[in-house]
Amino acid sequence: MNLVVVESPAKAKTINKYLGRGYEVLASFGHVRDLPAKNGSVDPDADFKMIWEVDAKAQRRLNDIAQAATGADKLILATDPDREGEAISWHVLQVLKQKKALNGQAIERVVFNAITKAAVTEAMNHPRRIDQALVDAYLARRALDYLVGFTLSPVLWRKLPGARSAGRVQSVALRLVCDRELEIEKFVRREYWSLIATLATPRDETFEARLVGADGKKLQRLDIGSGADAEAFKRALETAAFTVAAVEAKPVKRHPQPPFTTSTLQQEASRKLGFAPAHTMRVAQHLYEGVDVGGETLGLITYMRTDGVQIAGEAVSAVRRVIEADYGAKYVPTAPRRYETKAKNAQEAHEAIRPTGLTLRPSQAKKFLDADQSKLYELIWLRTVASQMESAELERTTADIGARVAGRLLELRATGTVVKFDGFLTLYQEGQDEDAEDEESRRLPAMSAGESLAKRAIAANQHFTEPPPRYSEASLVKRLEELGIGRPSTYASILQVLKDRKYVRLDKRRLYPEDRGRIVIAFLESFFAKYVEYDFTAGLEEQLDLISNNELAWRDVLRDFWRDFIGAIDETKDLKISNVIDALDALLAPHLFPPRAEGGDPRQCPTCTGGRLTLKLSKFGAFIGCSNYPECRYARPLSVPADGSGDIGTKKLGEDPKTGLEVTLRSGRFGPYVQLGEAVEKEKPRRAGLPKGTAPDDVDLQRALALLSLPREVGRHPEDGEPIVASFGRFGPYVKHGKTYASLEAGDDMFHIGLNRAVTLIAEKLAKGPRFRRFGADPGRALGAHPTKGGPIVAKNGRYGPFVSHDGVNATLPADKTPESVTLEEAAALIDARAERNRPAPHARPRKVKRPSPGTARHIKASSKRPPARGTKRPNAGKPPRKTTQAAE
Repeated sequence: MNLVVVESPAKAKTINKYLGRGYEVLASFGHVRDLPAKNGSVDPDADFKMIWEVDAKAQRRLNDIAQAATGADKLILATDPDREGEAISWHVLQVLKQKKALNGQAIERVVFNAITKAAVTEAMNHPRRIDQALVDAYLARRALDYLVGFTLSPVLWRKLPGARSAGRVQSVALRLVCDRELEIEKFVRREYWSLIATLATPRDETFEARLVGADGKKLQRLDIGSGADAEAFKRALETAAFTVAAVEAKPVKRHPQPPFTTSTLQQEASRKLGFAPAHTMRVAQHLYEGVDVGGETLGLITYMRTDGVQIAGEAVSAVRRVIEADYGAKYVPTAPRRYETKAKNAQEAHEAIRPTGLTLRPSQAKKFLDADQSKLYELIWLRTVASQMESAELERTTADIGARVAGRLLELRATGTVVKFDGFLTLYQEGQDEDAEDEESRRLPAMSAGESLAKRAIAANQHFTEPPPRYSEASLVKRLEELGIGRPSTYASILQVLKDRKYVRLDKRRLYPEDRGRIVIAFLESFFAKYVEYDFTAGLEEQLDLISNNELAWRDVLRDFWRDFIGAIDETKDLKISNVIDALDALLAPHLFPPRAEGGDPRQCPTCTGGRLTLKLSKFGAFIGCSNYPECRYARPLSVPADGSGDIGTKKLGEDPKTGLEVTLRSGRFGPYVQLGEAVEKEKPRRAGLPKGTAPDDVDLQRALALLSLPREVGRHPEDGEPIVASFGRFGPYVKHGKTYASLEAGDDMFHIGLNRAVTLIAEKLAKGPRFRRFGADPGRALGAHPTKGGPIVAKNGRYGPFVSHDGVNATLPADKTPESVTLEEAAALIDARAERNRPAPHARPRKVKRPSPGTARHIKASSKRPPARGTKRPNAGKPPRKTTQAAE
């Protein structure tokens, strides 16, 4: 029996079918070991010795693999064909050696780019040994990420209250987002004008031409900078005589893009399908590992983590046959297309992402796939087929037009493009990150030099320059790839980490840096500038590639990095928080204190007018406060919206008619809120935050008093007489009865909702059951209130049969009763009898507790706290979150 080890159970199931008898295929479920999330897991003083810890969930799987390996004739490690896959095979082998599960069996490493029977069989016939150079590159990357995370993050926590951890690559990605935001904030709009003439040929065919020159001088885009200049040109063009000076038509070819790499797949799926990179990779993983197609499990695409753009020769031949069959011979180029990888620091040479079988058209595959799988498979299929199609043939026409008026010569130009042969465009056209002008939609009428043209209209259009656009997930991945930062397997996890840590937010498919992220980047740029430089990070990636090519020793790379890095860390030991605040305050000034529309000092406190606004740090994060604290308690969040709604200071709304106390609208660290009165000694005044979507300008005295009156009692529940209250929380407005919360629906208002509607919402929520209840579980039949104790009695069907329930007491129904037939009186009697049995005897002796010996006292004390419930993670106080190896960046 031969033992085959792969990563995933889906992959194991598919390969097991291909190999058949004589093979046992087991899954490791990804990485089985990782560096413990504590100091010392990588020891620079011991030549970067790394301590590995077997994941608790992986221990049982490793035991199964070890047991199978003990009796196997051969161990075949068949994990993914990249560095991570090589590392998983290495980890599994190391664990098996430690368990002494190997007794001289042959050990082979096989890789296949696609999970098809042919690819798997071919791989089994050409085994190799584990590539130690790839493992060394993995070890170096993992050690670098660990050393940066576990050395730099504590500095952040000590010197920058409220900050979270920092990573080696995601910090650089975050800097890209923050730098772009700074460009946008510093951008100064410039006005410019364009002059467009609508002209007609002698055959009365109209087209548009743009003014491009005047009096022998070329006009650039910004040269007409005012309305007065534009009006002068317009007056001249209104009376000008227009003549065609020259017409030039040039043939142009547009070539198809190569098949997908990991990066280009993530970009195109984001543009065309709206998929986040992480979601794209999850869907692609399913397509790669295998899908049930007509009763046969089949991997539909090749491996999806790759830098390569080439595809196998037999796949090229298959694509050409599909093109000829579906589109005709004229769409098949004379020779197959060959593509070369242009990505900086490309990883090992793998095939591009392509369908494993080109004859399975998207329309045929659709019935075997879910919606997202179908969309992604179609995208990959179309891109692969289009990459081998004939080029599109275009004709780009340029017409130069002269306009003579009062001895002046004004020059205009019209351009158009005609598609002579659509080629690959009949099937696929790459998406754009930004809106682009569609040249193919413009076509010029026939005209010749010397022809006179008639004026139909002259338009002067005002424009303003635009700042650079914020990154989308697609364009950020593209930029990281251009800079040589990160690798295909890391792009999705980099973006996910930034979003999970609340360093960036995604709004309308654009990445906005959060204040927390900008503070962290400002700190790193101020005190660790080298380590967030683009070139430095890309240079490290190049060194890791040299390690994978066996050209550098991995420990040498770590020594060079650590020597300088620990020196930079040591320099911050005596750094005071006041120094940090001053540095951040200066660096972020354009963001924190933008110019005021009415002019004046943007740092002047709007409340006391004598104080100066500065950056302040607290354990809850950063905020803006007045230098006259505590006399002046003005505070606001870091960002000020463009309309100034975030900087409201203290706004007096009026007096509460019941108490006579002043009602004010204020800014706080967590946003605007209303307050009744002022603090008296240690007693805090009554406050209420504004519900989501409520603008501060919309809050008047009546609205503020309504908010301060929450929670509002709607009435008493008709069954038990307990109050039902209405209020709002993190997830919006709700009504509450006992421990049951029910969200309000569209059309409901927490200030006016009536008792009947509230009771209905509560009943509907109870019928749905708690969130953790199994889908489809029986909500039960309400029998009514308990005759003597009050509170509802419910009859249900449970795992162990029918029962009735009241206030936490469950009583099993007798065999002759069902939840539908039992009466309220019968149920109450059963519940009372059960409650009586549960009550302890009046003279029951307490259980004797054995006194611990002195030597175990410390152990008992340390373990006295109740352990977390099964299925929950034990908190890891004071330590950064543990990183998975796949998301090492």
